[in-house]
Amino acid sequence: MYPPVSRFDDVAKINLTDLAFWSQPFGDRDAAFAALRRAPRPMHFREPAMPGYPHGAGYYALVHHADIAEVSRRPQDFCSAPTGISIVDLPQEFNNFFGSMINMDNPQHARLRRIVSRAFGRGMAAEFEAASRKAARQIVDELIATGPCDFVRQAAAIMPIAVLSGMMGIPPSDYEFIYDRSNIIVGTFDPEYVPRLDQATPALLRTSRELGSYIARLAADRVKNPTDDLITRLVHAEIDGERLTPEELSSFFILLVIAGMETTRNALSRGLVLLTEHPEQRELLLSDFDAYAPRAVEEILRMATPINWMRRTAARDCEVGGHTFAKGDKVLLFYCSANRDEKVFTDPYTFDITRDPNPHLTFGSVGPHFCLGAHLARMEVTVFFRELFGRLPHIRSEGEPRRLVASFVEAIKHVQCVF
Repeated sequence: MYPPVSRFDDVAKINLTDLAFWSQPFGDRDAAFAALRRAPRPMHFREPAMPGYPHGAGYYALVHHADIAEVSRRPQDFCSAPTGISIVDLPQEFNNFFGSMINMDNPQHARLRRIVSRAFGRGMAAEFEAASRKAARQIVDELIATGPCDFVRQAAAIMPIAVLSGMMGIPPSDYEFIYDRSNIIVGTFDPEYVPRLDQATPALLRTSRELGSYIARLAADRVKNPTDDLITRLVHAEIDGERLTPEELSSFFILLVIAGMETTRNALSRGLVLLTEHPEQRELLLSDFDAYAPRAVEEILRMATPINWMRRTAARDCEVGGHTFAKGDKVLLFYCSANRDEKVFTDPYTFDITRDPNPHLTFGSVGPHFCLGAHLARMEVTVFFRELFGRLPHIRSEGEPRRLVASFVEAIKHVQCVF
């Protein structure tokens, strides 16, 4: 299956900066990226207009799997500073909340990653799996008691919040607080969460301060009253005599809200929709869950691609894929396009839970910024769907999902489930 391309014969008509582009049907969007992949050179786009911000010089869109993988392997040429998550260069005040390792280069990045990896590394797999099973059981219990509902609100969003919050010692009474603030951070340009564009920056700063203050209070308590939760481990984690500063802990917590909670939430939501839209794949998965689940999870992650892009900035004049970038050029790595690249994936628009190999870039590519929690996200998705389909084998999505108005995050805000 291949998307229609006639609408995008003229790639100059494609505007990746326009939020309307990201709200159009997936088939149209896939067709646009297919056209960009056929273009002889990377296309250059204007930056979004943001009230109170100077208009930048624009950015290049990297849409090929090979080019994105190469840039990811060359941090000496393409740096993450000043930011990897915003097209616009954010004011310095944002660094108190968004100055996490995702926006850093070595040696600062390596230092932070070493400290937090002890709390989120593979050695924690058994503990995370137990927490995931507990959360999944409770969510499905409540689904059965509640009946048909908004799957995102009642299940997909709660799963990662319950897992990470439970392990961090955050009480269930505060889940609503985390859920509401995470919606504003990823939905800054969605009128459901921030009604006006001129409110975007104040809302983002206010929400970030609230999350930062929240984690600071918990951290201060764990310094005086250590327990066996993740916050205690992060507060006391030490490498070569160094610990996380309060600012680093706050920004890492906000990173967890985006990378550790939102991405899993969106993979779960899109997974239910995909398995509903493709009943033959669903039947195959349920015929032997343990046998098919590993590849099914990878295919859901490929198709969902919860993070559409990351930004890099050319640290010096350099060349990728035959194109020369000048020092200071902004480039966006469009993972959503790489995961549909015809040169890498056979029938890339087909949802196939037996796909093998499946070298998707949902967690980034090999390099210093490959997602630290990739193995945990895979585990959560697997554990959740095992519990869900084991107890509600006929659950399915119903109606058209309502998608988040955003370009950075690919999310379903609301989708009904029936069973």
